[in-house]
Parts: sequence; structure tokens; C-alpha cells
Amino acid sequence: MSDEHKAALAEGRNQGRAVRRYLEALDAHKPKRGRKRTAESMQKRLDRIDAELASADPLHRLQLIQERLDLKQDLEAAGRTVDLSGFEQDFVDAAAAYSKRKGISYAAWRELGVEPAVLKRAGISRAS
Repeated sequence: MSDEHKAALAEGRNQGRAVRRYLEALDAHKPKRGRKRTAESMQKRLDRIDAELASADPLHRLQLIQERLDLKQDLEAAGRTVDLSGFEQDFVDAAAAYSKRKGISYAAWRELGVEPAVLKRAGISRAS
């Protein structure tokens, strides 16, 4: 295998890695359907759970404890903001070559949730 071939393989792996990381980050932070829960509404539910725990039978208590754990985790997550800019810039740098090599269309990127402005910065247009 020539050095040129090895370099091309390494470049392909790097492009794939950048695209995968960005898409995974997009997927992990995709807005959920339905009414958004606020920190206030989650705290109210936590207070109600604490009140219900004292009189709940063991099976219901188990479910309430799990709901309380889930709500606490959601409250912590609601306080964090996610910065996708690093992943996004790597994606922008790699996406056009990756798309061309893999035959991926603008429509496929859009259906997956990549914003038009990001695709434009990457050099991927509807015509490509």
C-alpha cells in the first residue's frame, strides 16, 4: 500500500469520524415532541412525589422513586447548555468531501436534521 493510499484512507476515516460525531450530537440534543417541561413544573412534581411516598404501597413507592430519579436527572440536564460548535466546525470541514465520496444528497442531510445554514457553510447545496 502506498503512502498516498494510506493518507487517503486516513482522511476518509477522519471525515467519517467528524460527520458521525456531529450527527450523534445532533441526535442526542434533538428537541422532544410535546409540551416542554420547565424546571418549575419538574420541581412541583418532585414535591408531590415526596408527599406521596409516605403513604404509597411498596410497588407504587418503587415507581415514584424511579420517577424522582428521572426528574432529578432531567433537572440537571435542563441547566446545562450544549455547545455543538466544535462538532459543527469539524462537520463543515469534512461534509462536502464525505458527501461526494458516499453519494449523500442535500435532502438526506436535511431529513436527518442538519440545518440548511450548516450545509451551506459546508458547501453542500440542493444541486449537489
